[in-house]
Amino acid sequence: MPVSAAWLDAFIEREKLPPLYRALIGKVHAPIAAQISQATRRQSSSVLVGLCGSQGSGKSTAAAVLKALLEAEGLSAAVLSIDDLYLTRSERIRISQSIHPLFRTRGVPGTHDVALGVDVISRLRKHKGPVAVPAFDKARDDRQPQSTWPVMKSPVSVVILEGWCVGARPQDPAMLQTPINALERDEDPDATWRKHVNYALAGEYRELFGPIQLQILLRAPSFDVVYGWRLEQEHKLRARLLAAGEAASHVMSDAGVARFIGHYERVTRHILAEMPARADIVVELDAQRRPVSLFGA
Repeated sequence: MPVSAAWLDAFIEREKLPPLYRALIGKVHAPIAAQISQATRRQSSSVLVGLCGSQGSGKSTAAAVLKALLEAEGLSAAVLSIDDLYLTRSERIRISQSIHPLFRTRGVPGTHDVALGVDVISRLRKHKGPVAVPAFDKARDDRQPQSTWPVMKSPVSVVILEGWCVGARPQDPAMLQTPINALERDEDPDATWRKHVNYALAGEYRELFGPIQLQILLRAPSFDVVYGWRLEQEHKLRARLLAAGEAASHVMSDAGVARFIGHYERVTRHILAEMPARADIVVELDAQRRPVSLFGA
């Protein structure tokens, strides 16, 4: 998919991206968009793309770039983040009381409204008319009121579902017995929580991830770098809220981020080990999030 210099300059300025993105779009994102475009033109129905990457890997920016490239090619596209499908705070409190206290924290499979996601994706791909897309406010740790959800026109040629666990598969249950971090050892000693997370991936999440036709993985070099990426995200969120004169009381401290990332460690490690062999496109990242190789596009 050819990208003109004028288009690149205009897009980078509009999205306020760093100058290095100019080269990345041409070398990484444009070939991926071309493959998505080819898949779309080979079939008469909408294509569902899964974009997976650990916290801080640049998924949201990559999804925005791909959407813009596809639209420049004349295709309609919509982006849905799995983060916007989180259960409400009150719903997570209920399952934390009925199943396990760790489900109060958003993030892992079992804390998303899968039925809502399946319905929204289906309507984006097949419905004719406006579709309200869920939105989650991480600063308040709760879903935004439905009256404020953004509205997208449908049907679209491409739906990009992006998120840290998009396309993840369950582990062998035998692997769940031994804790992999302090959170699991101290707060889930009998493996109840991690077993329910795994059950969710083996069950209802198959309805959300099963229809994915093209799976992309932004692969971090290791889990060890993910904490630093996630910490950087939280610092930026705090700075943005304070600059806007808004309360930042719900933004996590550094210690809070360390505990929070422990919720994601098991599934993230499994994705990094298991998904590359079956993903359609793998973008290998270095510790600074820079793509160092591209496979499949």
